[in-house]
Parts: sequence; structure tokens; C-alpha cells
Amino acid sequence: VLAQCFFAASLQDLTLPIKAVFAELCQAYLRTPAANILKQDALSIGAELAVEKDTILCKDEKIDAVLIVNDKQRKILSRKERVQPFGLKRLAEVLAEHQPFKTTMPAIMGVINANEDSFYAGSRFRGEAALDQIVRMIEEGAEIIDVGGVSSRPGSIPVSEEEELLRIRPVVDLIAAEGLTAKARFSIDSYAPGPIAYALERGFSIVNDITGLKNDRVCEIAAANGAEVVIMHMQNNPTTMQINPEYAHVITDIDRFFEERLEKAARYGIDDLMLDVGIGFGKLLEDNLMLIKHLGHFHHFGKPLLIGASRKSMIDMVVPAPVEERLPGTLALHLKAVEEGASVIRCHDVKAHYQAFKIAQALRETLI
Repeated sequence: VLAQCFFAASLQDLTLPIKAVFAELCQAYLRTPAANILKQDALSIGAELAVEKDTILCKDEKIDAVLIVNDKQRKILSRKERVQPFGLKRLAEVLAEHQPFKTTMPAIMGVINANEDSFYAGSRFRGEAALDQIVRMIEEGAEIIDVGGVSSRPGSIPVSEEEELLRIRPVVDLIAAEGLTAKARFSIDSYAPGPIAYALERGFSIVNDITGLKNDRVCEIAAANGAEVVIMHMQNNPTTMQINPEYAHVITDIDRFFEERLEKAARYGIDDLMLDVGIGFGKLLEDNLMLIKHLGHFHHFGKPLLIGASRKSMIDMVVPAPVEERLPGTLALHLKAVEEGASVIRCHDVKAHYQAFKIAQALRETLI
């Protein structure tokens, strides 16, 4: 049985004379004999493994544990556990792959929906109105504009590829005619080959695929155009995704999904990739909260992380509020995601996010 492990947090360099100058927490679901071995190995180098009561008696087959290490200790354990049994070799691989991250100012991805049924009316624009909103978002600080023609809200019904193309074509054509691709990067929010090809041929450079490169033809088109691809995780499809979603462990399940899709991307020669855990796409509230709180785990893939929780229903589940009143909750979630190393934030409210992120950056850069 392989150890299931994820990094729960990384603290900033503390510059204080304490045991862990760069402290990392690694939560693991281990076989009990493995936990006992790992605890002794951790203690021998000054690290610690917090385990459940009576773990040493091996009453349970598996237990939850939290490994507390600094970066030097992590590297030592990644070598020591390679020769240990009970799944610790896999844990050693995860420890070796982990990459500490530094919080930086994220890129803001502004949302434009060229349809009439996206869950937030404030994101719906057509024609010249869409063009005006795009220019406004760029002026407010957006580095990327994400254009889509099909709603992916829970319970939504897909439309034909032809209908999707009819919706996005006027906006894509206006963007190209106005030369806006020289002022920002543009992303096509689609998993349909036709609309994706149309946008890429007219200056778009990112494919935001909520199916995570499920369609081989999308892989071929992205590769042929040298596009960057956002691989997003979604359980099932938009119509059914919120009907009793279930995971063995949401972190490790999504980790395996990313591993599989990154391998597929490599087979097609797609190297420029972002990862998106898919907040609200086949997730319960506790899944969404865990993914944001522990987003830093996914840095071990060495890819930029995108997060998009803008005005989503998880906010309403914590503090009841209509979609129009969820900006404060959105900012709280996205600030935590940035703290966990998110590189790109997909949102509806560019100006508010830019201000919040700049203030957070100023606080991080204040030394005293």
C-alpha cells in the first residue's frame, strides 16, 4: 500500500533561532508500521512525526500523521525512506519532489462570458460591450482575459460546438481587429476543438480546458499552435458534477489525476501548462476548502497553479449571500490561494483583486 502524502503548508523564512527555520507540514495517510518507522527516522534527525494515540501498538491498519520538517530534514528523509518497507519508498519520492514556494503577486485572469446563462450576470457580455469590458479589465490590472461561450455552472446543459462558435466568434474577431492580444494574453475557455482552433488562430495563446485535455483532438490543436493549456480537474461533467461528489481523499485523488494528464500532455508535446484543482467542479464545501488551504501541495509538479473561486456557491454555504454579494468571500479565498502559491487568479472583479493583491504584496515586503 502506497503512502498517500500531501504538503499542508509552508511557512515563510522566520529568521529566528528555532528548530525549523523553514518549516513544512506534510500530512500522510500511512500504514501503521510505516508510521512507526518514519517517526523514529524523523526523531533521529531532529524532525517530528505527530501520530495518533497508540500508533506504536499497531491497533489500526492505517493512521493519519503529520510530518514536521525543515527543508534540510525533508531532503535527508527523502533518502532514508527509499530503502524502507510498507510504502515508505513512495513517500520518499513525494518528499524528494516537493518544491518550497515563495508567495508572489499573481497574474489576474478576467472573465468574459459570451452567453446568457453563466451563473453571474455581471460576467456576461456580447459584441462591443464585451470589447469595452475587456479594455476596462486590462486597464484595471488583468494580464489574462478568459473568453468562453458555454456555461459550466452546476446543472448546466452543454450546447453544440457550432452554437458555441457562433457565440464566441464576434468577440474573438473584435479582439483580433483591435489588436488587444498585444496588450494582454487571451484564453479560450472551452473543451471543444472548433472554438479552440478558431481562437488560437486569431491570437489567443491559452486553452482553459475544464475537462483537462480529455479530448485527443484538443491536445493536437493545442500542440500544433504552441498554446499553453490549463488542465482542470472536474469529477463527472457540469450537468452531474454536484450530484453527491465523493473522493477517497480529495488531495491525493486530484494529484493522481494531474499526474495522468501531465503524462498525456507530454505525449502530445505540450509543455506549457497550468494546473487548476477545479473549485466547485464536483466538490463538496469541505473539498473546496481543503484544496484552497492546501493548494501548496501541488507545487511538486513544478507547474503554475490557477485558482478560480470567484463568487461561487461555496461562499454562500459559509455565509448565505446572493451571487452579487460574494466579493468579500471571494477575496478571502483568493488571498489564501495566493498565500499557498497560486500564480493565476481567475475572477470577475479585476479592480478589487488588483488592489487586494498589491496591499498583500506590500505587507509581505515590509521587513519590520
